[in-house]
Amino acid sequence: MTDLTEQLRERVLAAAADKAPLCIRGGGTKDFYGNAPAGARLGTTNHAGIVAYEPTELVVTVRAGTRLAELEAALDEQGQMLAFEPPHFSLPSPASGRGTGGEGATVGGCVASGLSGPRRATAGSVRDFVLGVKLLDGKGEILNFGGQVMKNVAGYDVSRLMAGALGTLGLLLEVSLKVLPKPPAETTLRLDLPQDKAIETMNRWGGQPLPISATCWSDGHLTVRLSGARAAVAAARGKIGGESVADAETFWRGVREQQTDFFSGAGTLWRLSLPAKTPPLSLPGAPLIEWGGALRWLTFDGPADTVRAAVSQAGGHATLFRGGNESVGAFQPLPLPLMAIHKNLKRSFDPQGLFNPGRLYPEL
Repeated sequence: MTDLTEQLRERVLAAAADKAPLCIRGGGTKDFYGNAPAGARLGTTNHAGIVAYEPTELVVTVRAGTRLAELEAALDEQGQMLAFEPPHFSLPSPASGRGTGGEGATVGGCVASGLSGPRRATAGSVRDFVLGVKLLDGKGEILNFGGQVMKNVAGYDVSRLMAGALGTLGLLLEVSLKVLPKPPAETTLRLDLPQDKAIETMNRWGGQPLPISATCWSDGHLTVRLSGARAAVAAARGKIGGESVADAETFWRGVREQQTDFFSGAGTLWRLSLPAKTPPLSLPGAPLIEWGGALRWLTFDGPADTVRAAVSQAGGHATLFRGGNESVGAFQPLPLPLMAIHKNLKRSFDPQGLFNPGRLYPEL
């Protein structure tokens, strides 16, 4: 365990005095995500270690530079897990830009990116599991928000603002996360269905008391994971039907880490967030669909406006996840009132705009 709080604080104070932007970086496995990093590198990987973990309380507090794999191993020893299944990724390959599930991912990067895996639709997102944070603001002050308990209603829920902020609001020092027990039983089934029928089926399942923990449709195959009590899993298995998937753990890891054939190309990858019941979009190519229809991945090298217009019309938003024309911006442009809120938050936490400038939006 290494606590580098004072060294990191001195670095931020020096940057504030020089008005020099900083690029906060852990393992670098999410460098491809968001707009291009800018500023002098401020590494966090040596600020690591599990600060507190009491399995009976279902809460763990870790320093931001702690390897995600190290934390998951400690939880696994106690039969517990990060239920939102965060992707690790590795340093992207120069040839394809793909991550391959390496060991470099850190807890700080996990929270800052706000990315969740296959279990997100039923268990919740990263933000739902953040209980508290300690961070350095742009003036070099150490701030504490939230706590280390499940119920915390004191003040504004500022800690969860850090989930998905890509380090633009402050430098994460410590994070307290809710953890959950691993399910006693799991099984994965596969059915052959066209895209429209698969979306309809996933949404019908969503309205029933089934222990579904993940869904994925691609290339005419709908894969569903059941997790929970053994009796509940067995009953649901009989109701859903389909064929059992032999190496299910490898399959779901492949979806989480983008190691499946769908992600193997070097084209522009879009991440589409949509109402779950949205029928197939009139865009070229077949997507990979997760989260009961609410998350759809699409490889499309055409104009960004074409994708964003179709998704907006359906009531969702589109993120340029990997590759493509960076000038269009990674994230869907915000309405002016929402951008004003973002700017006010940025000024409050980082008045000089030191941290990861432009990583979310050029204005921030």
